[in-house]
Amino acid sequence: MKRFNLTGKVGIVTGGNGGIGKGIARGLLECGAIVVIAGRNAAKNEAATADLSKIGPPVSAFVMDVTVEAECKAVVAETVRRHGRLDILVNNAGGGANTGVPASPPDEMAAEGFRKIIDANLTSTFMLSQAAYPEMKKAGGGKIINIGSMASYIGGALWTAYGPAKSGIVQLSKNCASASKDNIQVNTILPGYIDTDMTKRLQAMPALHERALARTAAGRLGTPDDFAGIAAFLASSASDFITGADIAVDGGMLWGI
Repeated sequence: MKRFNLTGKVGIVTGGNGGIGKGIARGLLECGAIVVIAGRNAAKNEAATADLSKIGPPVSAFVMDVTVEAECKAVVAETVRRHGRLDILVNNAGGGANTGVPASPPDEMAAEGFRKIIDANLTSTFMLSQAAYPEMKKAGGGKIINIGSMASYIGGALWTAYGPAKSGIVQLSKNCASASKDNIQVNTILPGYIDTDMTKRLQAMPALHERALARTAAGRLGTPDDFAGIAAFLASSASDFITGADIAVDGGMLWGI
């Protein structure tokens, strides 16, 4: 359909070198967008670029740390220098265990670890969105897609920092959506139990794994490709009247029993 056509649009996907981010990048590319992926691991960036380039539209990558404001600004500036514009920003990079901070109950978590997880998820989303805003305004509008989590809504004894970070992303999206008068839509995707490197530890714990599957109506883990369609929709003109929304891609996990 014409309204899902992203030909000529330029998007940045942080953490686009694997997992959900790579699935999102694939969806944007399949609809014709030019995609820049950004991640800390140069080897993963190179492998993902080679794989995604088979789809057709141009793909490139930057090595970057989303917690460093100067690097956030530099990636946006270089993307615009190379491609002339920025239309789509997917704030996907973040996480918990991959930050090196151990999951801890509130009484055991160090303040330094708390701040690190907040910065990796919430502060990075703010900094990249702020850097992207003037370029989207110049382009006549844009789409910001933020990645939350089931932890945005569901409590967890060990999600002391991760839960607040992901909840904050939902609220930041709503505030940015409310503030924007420049045809920029801002929405949040909430992944459920997805088969990625980040969930391998959970999958290896039979009791937790079975419990998570039991409350998922679809009866299976999600895959990165399950995010291609929703990302393409939120990046396209088909979603122009949708902003400030949080959309669960969870196989029914959120309301499962």
